[in-house]
Amino acid sequence: MANQKNKLPSAHKSIRLASVALLGTVMVFTPPAFAANRDMIQLQTQVQQLQDAVARLQQTNDERMGVMKDLVQQSADAVNKMSSNMDDLKKQMLDQQTAQGNKVDQVSGQIQSMNDSIDEMKARIGNLEKLLQNIQNQQQSINANMQNAQPAAGSGIPDNSAAAPANAPADSSAQPAPNTGADGKPLAGTPLPADNSAPAAPPADELYKTALGDYMSAKYSLAASEFGDVTKNYPDNPLSGNAFYYRGEIDYRAGHYADAIKNYDKVIDQYPASNKVPVSRLHKGNALIASKQTADGVRELRNLIQRFPNSPEAMQARSKLSGMGVPVKPRR
Repeated sequence: MANQKNKLPSAHKSIRLASVALLGTVMVFTPPAFAANRDMIQLQTQVQQLQDAVARLQQTNDERMGVMKDLVQQSADAVNKMSSNMDDLKKQMLDQQTAQGNKVDQVSGQIQSMNDSIDEMKARIGNLEKLLQNIQNQQQSINANMQNAQPAAGSGIPDNSAAAPANAPADSSAQPAPNTGADGKPLAGTPLPADNSAPAAPPADELYKTALGDYMSAKYSLAASEFGDVTKNYPDNPLSGNAFYYRGEIDYRAGHYADAIKNYDKVIDQYPASNKVPVSRLHKGNALIASKQTADGVRELRNLIQRFPNSPEAMQARSKLSGMGVPVKPRR
């Protein structure tokens, strides 16, 4: 019993010592733990504040992006509307230009038809003048022969016609042949006899009228041959200039641009006074452009505008250059 009583105070002492030690340990380690929790709470608070700020910034950016998207969409709509208006305006301008070009082509065609009629009338008048001149020459020749055949009064030349039998042939040497003088030579202005070895070509106006009729009837191959007859038989006749022009038109319709350009050049070079020169220059320029010789074609159209500024062909040339986006006058 005494031993047990001695052991109890020792145990209580040990417990007290352990309690003191534990309390000391708690007292030593408790403040740092509290400090760490406070820092974590502050850090979490700051992180939360930062997240809230980022969220607000994101919301602001989203709102601004929405506004910018609306502005961009409005700008795109405005650009599309403007582009549509520009397309409509361009289409209207092209339609007006086409309508104007068609009217100009129609007027130009009418003018060409009138010019052709005038040329035909001039050719007929020229033939009538030649025929009248031949009749006058023949009349003068007949009057001269009658004066030469009539004996002078009191010349004492016997009249042998009475002595000759009624059925006797007349002496061909007694009187000169018609349209000849006393020496037997043709009088001045008397047309020479035609060469019967080859048939004479019809008059220029008849050939041209026939060829033009076939051209208007779209018989282009036949018309080209007939226009060739005009230029071959009457190279100095003004109608040959028209014939070369229409041969150029036939070649142009067939896509033979090189041949068309040669025929247009003949009109321009050999018949400078022809009324087909402006339209020949216009169609030559178009043929050059169609054959990929754009620079030469533009130059030809500019020359046309410079030489014939008030002609319908010059108006068509300006419209052609405008449609190509080419200035009428070259830039320096």
